[in-house]
Amino acid sequence: MGLLLYGETSKRLNFRELSENDFESWKPLFYEKDVAKFLGMDASLSATQLCESWFEKSKWRYDNAKGGMNVLIHKVTGEFIGQCGLLIQEVEGEEKLEIGYSILPKFWGQGYASEAAQKCRDHAFKNGLSNQLISIVHPENKGSSAVAQKNGMKLWKNIPDYKGMPVNIYSIHKSDWNKI
Repeated sequence: MGLLLYGETSKRLNFRELSENDFESWKPLFYEKDVAKFLGMDASLSATQLCESWFEKSKWRYDNAKGGMNVLIHKVTGEFIGQCGLLIQEVEGEEKLEIGYSILPKFWGQGYASEAAQKCRDHAFKNGLSNQLISIVHPENKGSSAVAQKNGMKLWKNIPDYKGMPVNIYSIHKSDWNKI
């Protein structure tokens, strides 16, 4: 089993690969205040430029076996909800497997990020992809911090300068997941 969950499902969501046809559906995320900052992106860029950068990075991840974000599609309505996936990240010189998630603003607060993150967590642990999973969250991003905690993660460490921004890193070990 790989890092990508294409074809998987959760209670309300289908998981699939990001495609160029998703660009206009995904762009509204980048109109939101603080999204660029929370994602470690250049806030001086336009929404179109930020979305282009996202797509370039996503393609690079796919092409270089660094994991990737799965598109989340609502099972009933077919709406594009957001993205969530398993990403290989370097943290203090060590490769870690991160659960990353971003949801379109009109779907915030409806539990989609938690549902998708839990699916990624379960997939990673059930398939022996790692014994520890992390989520890297900007300290001001209260919504993403709450998702990490709902995913059974605890604050592991704070890094004042991770790729140019402060972050809190949440973590869960497989042995703790077994107790959930």
